[in-house]
Amino acid sequence: MATLDSPETDRAVVACPPHPRYGGSRSDQRLRAVSDALGPDVACLRFDYGPWDGGRGERVDAENALAWASERYDAVGLFGYSFGADVALRAAAEVSEDDAPAALSVLAPPAALSNGAAVDALDAIDCPVQVVYGDRDDTVDWRPVVERARELGHAVESVAADHHFVGQAEDVADVVATFLRAHL
Repeated sequence: MATLDSPETDRAVVACPPHPRYGGSRSDQRLRAVSDALGPDVACLRFDYGPWDGGRGERVDAENALAWASERYDAVGLFGYSFGADVALRAAAEVSEDDAPAALSVLAPPAALSNGAAVDALDAIDCPVQVVYGDRDDTVDWRPVVERARELGHAVESVAADHHFVGQAEDVADVVATFLRAHL
C-alpha cells in the first residue's frame, strides 16, 4: 500500500517508513510531516513495506518505489526515518543509475541495524546527502553514520531531540524539506 501526496508536479520524494515490526508505516507522523512540508510543489510517495524480510525485502520495496517514481517524475529524492533511513541508504547505494535519487535525506539513521551496511552505503551514493539526528537519541547508534557522512562532506544536522523527535516533527520536516527541495 502507498499514499501519493501532491502528485501534480514534476518532482517527488519517496519516503521510507520506520520499522514495520514496531508499528512503522506510511502513516508515521515524521513521514507525514515531511510530505506536508514538501507539498504542494513536490510530491511524496509514502509506502508500506511488504511482508517482513529482515531488511532485504524492505530495501527492494524502496528500490521499486524509486523506480516507479523515476518513471513518472523528472527529479526524485529519497527520505527515510530510523529503520527507513537504513533502508534508504542501502537502496540509494544499490539502485540502478536510472533510478538513483537526485538527493537523499535520512533521519535518525541506525548504524548497526544492517551490520554497518548503512555506513558503507554512504561511500557508494552519488548524490547530495543529508543526515539529521537527535543529539539525545539513545535508541539507535547514529554516530558511525554521522561520522562517515561528515568525512565525505555531506550535510549533517543535529537536533536537540531523542530518537522520536517528540513535538518536533514539523521542525525536522522543514529541515528535511528545505534540503530536498534545494537538490531536486
